[in-house]
Amino acid sequence: MERHSFAMELKEGKKNDYRRKLGEIWPELTAFLDQEKVHNFSIWNCDSLIFGYYETDENHEFSEEKKAQIQALTARIEDTFTWISTPGENMRLMYHNFGVVRENKELIRHRMFMTKLKPGCEEEYKARHDGLVAAREGKIDPGPDSNFSIWNAGGYIFGYDEIDTTMETEETPEAHEATVAWETRQLGIMDWITNDCDWLTGEIHSASVRLAWHN
Repeated sequence: MERHSFAMELKEGKKNDYRRKLGEIWPELTAFLDQEKVHNFSIWNCDSLIFGYYETDENHEFSEEKKAQIQALTARIEDTFTWISTPGENMRLMYHNFGVVRENKELIRHRMFMTKLKPGCEEEYKARHDGLVAAREGKIDPGPDSNFSIWNAGGYIFGYDEIDTTMETEETPEAHEATVAWETRQLGIMDWITNDCDWLTGEIHSASVRLAWHN
């Protein structure tokens, strides 16, 4: 399986138009996804930002004809946004903890977060998360996190996580202390867009919302 992502910023006053036009192209879009065996497709929104995620079989590539179909569908909605990522290309993968991917999503909750990197902090962010990957020493994480990936484009960070609710436990004082330390350190290189760390900062942000999903 290969993971893919894209991001865009809605033009001012165009959020309602984006949602309406997404609904208009949705039947054709989902038919295309089914035809191309694209799975776990979702679109997320917070404030003016849009993040998209989907999965394909390994080494899958769209033919030129299929790329033209994608462009035709996009043309019907692209007056509502500007691209953050490069169309047709993945964003930079900054972190991954794919673990044991649950094919059945019935007992999964999603976490999708967004942040804005401070100027010049992209490589530091990547290095810190490379350290987390190295600490696993190649071992597969059984959960509760699964299919976890973090992407970067245009100075933004987009995180996508599928969490197995049957494996979640109450946070211990020690784990909470470690979380506070990590997130406090991260505030030196990024600012939150979603509300994931409002409990720590005392700020008020919007939650990410899943606008659409197709399996």
